[in-house]
Amino acid sequence: MVKKIGLLFVTLLVLSCTSTKSVVRTTSTSKATSIKKKETSANKAVVSQTPNNSTPTKKNGAEIDLVATSNVRTYEEEIKLYIANFNEIAKQNMKSHGVPASITLAQGILESGAGKGKLALSANNHFGIKCHKGWTGESVKHDDDAEQECFRKYEQPQESYKDHSLFLTSRPRYASLFRLDKGDYQSWAKGLKAAGYATDVKYPDKLIGLIERFELYKFDNEVLQRNYIPVKKDPLVEISEGYYTIQQGDTLYSLSKKFNQSVEELQKMNNLSSATISIGQKIKIK
Repeated sequence: MVKKIGLLFVTLLVLSCTSTKSVVRTTSTSKATSIKKKETSANKAVVSQTPNNSTPTKKNGAEIDLVATSNVRTYEEEIKLYIANFNEIAKQNMKSHGVPASITLAQGILESGAGKGKLALSANNHFGIKCHKGWTGESVKHDDDAEQECFRKYEQPQESYKDHSLFLTSRPRYASLFRLDKGDYQSWAKGLKAAGYATDVKYPDKLIGLIERFELYKFDNEVLQRNYIPVKKDPLVEISEGYYTIQQGDTLYSLSKKFNQSVEELQKMNNLSSATISIGQKIKIK
């Protein structure tokens, strides 16, 4: 009898220990699952906070310096995205106001740094238009020809595009532009400089370079219902008095091969601190 009681006691003790271990394991698994769920939830929260239209940090394509109202450095892919975003607005303004879409887009790219410039980001001002007399809208201060000059501020970039067209059509000094062929972007680019739109002597070349590099004239063609294609110049013709004018697709490396000079020699002769060059730029060659 005593042996039976003792055996029963041992059996109960073993069962008790087994049950306790089982509970410990279950609790541990439950905690791990709970923690994992919390981590997953946190990760989802972080993802949901990421903007859907965030731009990638990786830069693709050739590097391009855009120096006008906005002194920024941008890339081909960024410019192509800018063109995709604003070409319809430029074409509509061409129909309504007569300013070639190619010119509007090239000016927008150059003046705003393809939308990356300070004025474009802070004021949706893509053309560097200053307040001038009679402006009653919002404004921002920005250093330009003088410190803290007044520039127009817009709620949307589209307003900046419309105001750019109105700015040109409402000022007598630009009247001669509207007597030009609306598809003659070269004359328009030179006419803007002659009328005083920009002080940069290379301004027309920069506009023409952008128009031809990114084929912005095609948007003029759509509005005018034509199929104009500019004749490409022989690069060797662009050599004048020992200087070569940078063309679409040129790099210092390709020029070094073309003119039988090293990249280092070209940089040294032209006081270039990097290999970055821009369309319309003139560089010295042997």
